[in-house]
Amino acid sequence: MFRALVLKLAGWSPIERLVTRSFLFRSLVKRFIAGEDLDTALRIGEEYVDKGFLVSMDLLGENVETTEEADRETNTYLKMAEMIAASPSKDRMNISVKLTALGLDLSDEVAEANYRKILTATKDSDIFVRADMEASEYTQRTVDIIDRLFKEFKNCGTVLQSYLLRTSEDVAHMIELGARVRIVKGAYLEPAEVAHQEKYRVDEQYVEQAKTLLRHGNYPAIATHDLRIVEQLKQFIKEENIASERFEWQMIYGVRRDLQRQLLEEGYNVRIYIPYGAAWYPYFSRRLAERPANLFFILKSLFQK
Repeated sequence: MFRALVLKLAGWSPIERLVTRSFLFRSLVKRFIAGEDLDTALRIGEEYVDKGFLVSMDLLGENVETTEEADRETNTYLKMAEMIAASPSKDRMNISVKLTALGLDLSDEVAEANYRKILTATKDSDIFVRADMEASEYTQRTVDIIDRLFKEFKNCGTVLQSYLLRTSEDVAHMIELGARVRIVKGAYLEPAEVAHQEKYRVDEQYVEQAKTLLRHGNYPAIATHDLRIVEQLKQFIKEENIASERFEWQMIYGVRRDLQRQLLEEGYNVRIYIPYGAAWYPYFSRRLAERPANLFFILKSLFQK
């Protein structure tokens, strides 16, 4: 109910205008969005690398409607790849893309061709480029694109969302394929026909799927800010004697920085997901809507170092 309410409110034009234009929200947005231009975002990314973190750069924006828009987004990612390849931090930085920003609403062929351009540009530099997972209508299409491209590009992978009913099968499929997976709970508003609606059930699925990936996956990314789940998985990692170099934790820029530092100090690989760009409003709304605790995290984070 909370997620549905927040997402519906966020979809109202007056709410969007209030959040995007009011000075009251500027400091809050700045805390969780790493600027609107690539130079600023990369500078912030390099600062995190200097502190010992890994980084994933993400240009915010999705659901382009024309080939010209898809070409523009693709060219921005190509520029990002070029700048990362020239950076002394390149071995600790990767890229996240949204296939709808590359033209998935136009056709699978357009999005796949643009993703292929980015993978080709990053292959020799060994820069990993992950296709983020979007709403459930795109899940199978995204999996299919990864299936086709992974044969040629081992630097591609994707994200799976634990709240979807199908995800355990997708986890098994990606393990068999050998592709890298980021496991998340899921942030879109989905019906009961395709997604678990109860928080406890989503949490159960997340933990079980994370354990499967930790046992059998190819360098999985365990993406969560939920301290209870972190502690539960740390105990599992200890019991199973899973080496820290076999996986990484992933956390969002600006959220639970105390936990980010704690995990890093404990010797884990910790990657910070750094979103930037002018089209930040949908991303920001989904972070608030994921569950009530995220609103608490965001408000509390304003007062944490």
